[in-house]
Amino acid sequence: MHRETVSYRANGGSASGHLAVPDAKGPHPGVVVIQEYWGLEPHIKDVAGRFTEHGFVALAPDLYHGKVAKEPDEARKLAMALDLPQAVREIAGAARYLTGRSDVQPKKVGVIGFCMGGRLALAFGAASELVGAIAAFYPGGYRPTVEDARQLKAPILIHFGEEDHSIGSDDRAHIERTLKEAGRTAECHIYMGAPHAFFNDTKPGHRPESARQAWERTIDWFSRHLKAVPVG
Repeated sequence: MHRETVSYRANGGSASGHLAVPDAKGPHPGVVVIQEYWGLEPHIKDVAGRFTEHGFVALAPDLYHGKVAKEPDEARKLAMALDLPQAVREIAGAARYLTGRSDVQPKKVGVIGFCMGGRLALAFGAASELVGAIAAFYPGGYRPTVEDARQLKAPILIHFGEEDHSIGSDDRAHIERTLKEAGRTAECHIYMGAPHAFFNDTKPGHRPESARQAWERTIDWFSRHLKAVPVG
């Protein structure tokens, strides 16, 4: 695996992110990995690296532009200060960077996000034709209308923790019902006994078995919906 910090065009200027590329010769499908409210911390870079083990090129954009929170209060302040439309445009720049690489096929990407990043993954999925598949982990605050859901053209996979108090059973039911009414290709999974951020293995809420199941489902989802197109 090769890792590096790359720059790409976004918002009329430049943005940067953490790129992870498999050692094996491509082409590979591409995935944009969107941070939690902590920022582009080592855990998110690690998630990008994990994708290379399954033959994906992954890029995690740095939406806080170098800032990484250590405490929840700091993370909340950074998240509240984030310009969401600007962040979506930066994610679009990351997607264009991936699809512009000669070793990335097809020319649509997967997008995955966690908590705040899950909401941004869904927002980007509704805004861009570059998205071929979406995976959102515990996207708190996401409560779409049927019309909102109809904007999501790519297949959608959502992971919820049963004990996630930021996304109650009513919210989960609303999301599932709305995606179904909108006629979307979607799967929603609830992990029993799992709290918010159960996937993050650097935090107290980590639940290894739930995280393993969610990761396997995510890799399968992207593998099925992001099929490489033969080159030459």
